Amino acid sequence: MAQDIRQLLLAAFDVEHREHVAAIRGALGSATPDWNDVFRRAHSLKGASRAVDLPAVEAVAHRLETLFEKVRSDATALDRDAANAVHLALDRIEAYVAGLQDGAGPEMPPDALAALGQVLGMPGEAAGKPVAKPVAKPIPEPGAGPAVAPSPPPPASSAPPAGPAPEPAPKPAEPADSGAALLRVPAEAVEAMARASHDLTSTLAGRTSAAESLARLAGLARTLRAGAEALAGGADIDRTAWRAFATEVGAFAREASDLSRRHAVASNAIDGAAARVRAAAERLALVPAETVLAPLARSLRETAREQGREVDLDLRGLDLPVERGTLQALKDPLLHALRNALSHGWQSPERRRAAGKPEALGLGLEVAVRGARLQVTVFDDGPGPDLARIEATARARGLLSPEAVADPEALLRLVFEPGFSTAEAVDTLSGRGYGLSVAADATRQLLGSVRLEPRSPFGTALVFSLPLSAARRSLLLVEAAGRSYALPGNAVERLLRLKRADLPLAMGRPVLRLGTGDAATSHPVSDLAAILGEPAEPDDPDALHAVVLRTEGGRLALAVDRLHDVRSLLVLPAPAFGSDPGLIAGTAILPGDVPVLVLDPEGLAARAAVASTSGTMGQAPRSTTRATGDAAPRAAARATILVVDDSITTRTLEKGILEAAGYRVVVCVDGQDALDRLRADIEPVSLVLADVEMPRLDGFGLLQALRADPRFARLPTILMTSRGDAADVARGLDLGADAYLTKQKFDQRQLLDTIGQFL
Repeated sequence: MAQDIRQLLLAAFDVEHREHVAAIRGALGSATPDWNDVFRRAHSLKGASRAVDLPAVEAVAHRLETLFEKVRSDATALDRDAANAVHLALDRIEAYVAGLQDGAGPEMPPDALAALGQVLGMPGEAAGKPVAKPVAKPIPEPGAGPAVAPSPPPPASSAPPAGPAPEPAPKPAEPADSGAALLRVPAEAVEAMARASHDLTSTLAGRTSAAESLARLAGLARTLRAGAEALAGGADIDRTAWRAFATEVGAFAREASDLSRRHAVASNAIDGAAARVRAAAERLALVPAETVLAPLARSLRETAREQGREVDLDLRGLDLPVERGTLQALKDPLLHALRNALSHGWQSPERRRAAGKPEALGLGLEVAVRGARLQVTVFDDGPGPDLARIEATARARGLLSPEAVADPEALLRLVFEPGFSTAEAVDTLSGRGYGLSVAADATRQLLGSVRLEPRSPFGTALVFSLPLSAARRSLLLVEAAGRSYALPGNAVERLLRLKRADLPLAMGRPVLRLGTGDAATSHPVSDLAAILGEPAEPDDPDALHAVVLRTEGGRLALAVDRLHDVRSLLVLPAPAFGSDPGLIAGTAILPGDVPVLVLDPEGLAARAAVASTSGTMGQAPRSTTRATGDAAPRAAARATILVVDDSITTRTLEKGILEAAGYRVVVCVDGQDALDRLRADIEPVSLVLADVEMPRLDGFGLLQALRADPRFARLPTILMTSRGDAADVARGLDLGADAYLTKQKFDQRQLLDTIGQFL
């Protein structure tokens, strides 16, 4: 029992100590720290460690408390040496707590106490004397006498330590993901989940009255049936019997109408309650980035100490809620990136002073949401990328031909090649050339991208850009060329409805002027339909509906056909094929299982810039959503294509491609649905485009049924599936498929050309 209580206390202490450590670190990086709060944090940390009987942590926290008391009373200044001592102490505490097993921790390295003692002016601090490893004591049973708090270790002797210099402190163990066992979440999030669950339970309880109404309807139906049989069997029609029958019919109708009304009300209530539960659950699934990424800072500081290098760490945006799975997948790539920045960004203090920089290397980690993507940046204020050395290494490895003209952007992409390194020698930090390659591979597995770029005025930034998969985001719904799209709400700066005649023109395009006076800026308006490769034909040629988006390059003014509402929707990854990865950031599902594509503001800005320089913004440029070549004439007859796929995203994508090419499209959710529709002869179908893996009746079964029916034996049928094995292809062709396309090698032109061969 006592051991169980201790484990619970230690789990709570693990969460509490991380909160105190994070707050103290945040204050050290603040321009105006609240030293009263910092002192209270150290005091609380000391008290909490005493309560769970961790004297090694208590001793370090006690000296932190003493230092912060002197700082807040202006008796001591927190200079660089003091700040380094505090960071070292916090690192040692975190590593010690992370290494706890069965309530006992490893030996606490003595360097933290020694560094704090030196800052506090304690004479003769014995840096080489380790703090004794504590022995876990049982927590007394409730009602027993109080536990005796251990005393802090006595002051060290003033005599210098004898013997050899102490060995360097062992590298702290990487903490386990303790948040998986016990995670602190906002109280309002838990309360919201509790309220939503209560609402759903109460709403579902209303199904009892609906069941009673159904029972009454069943009874009335039996009565009506008996009355109808009696009337049908009678020789003469009895007026009284007819009146009785009419009364029963009226009662049935009223009961059915009342049930229908209450069912509609209950359905709406259940949908609303379920939506609130879903939103609350998704909020609980998101955790602050700090819970997973904060230990990286400790690991980097320890590495810098081993190398004898001073660093100033700048952590930004770690309070941003992000999916835990995404953070865990990013943890190792970011550690590689930070170690790479420490290696390649390092300069001697003399060179940094000569360049006008602080002596300590500035390293940073920033987590932010840019448009519909999660962006994580590792940056430093070192010398920046050495393009000449990168080029020389690339030519030596045969990645650049001798006559090739070096492009800076192309050179920076080469650093992600496996084994690519510009280091002069291999050390513990870099030199083998696989750190950035590992980071790039991990990012690609997350359907993201990574780029290396110089910073201004000096330094390097490594930028990871990832989709916000399975996260609920605020989206603005707009319409262009008859189709709905979603734009990330946090990238929308303003919405405008203007008269086109009031806007000036530049190169044939309307120009939007934002701001007043000298601060006003001009922005050419790009038509969203034209960017997407659709014909730009606004419903109202006199009015302009514009969305102003914030992008890294500035503002982007988009003209759309209609502005709809703003909704909080679940953003899923972009379709695995057939979409532009630079333009499509994901897929959102509207009520009724209607998908819309979430557009990336950065991709829109890049596409708009290319179109404006090529002079095609007023036309319909070639894109992934519009037919090209001679496919359009073949579709002039408005042939009808039946698309069969159980994936709503795939159906929508294929439907959009085919409709843009001029075809009429009908969709079905599986082979049985398609077969039933064809047999019902609802409309003439010119061609079937079907997936293979589907519930109820798969693509092979559908094909077999079509070829066995004389009406559809010659109906052109194309199978398009992810099953690309030779045996599957042979089976599909043997069953009578006219063509077999694989999604892994999906090409829009190939699809349209294949369809064109049969129509």
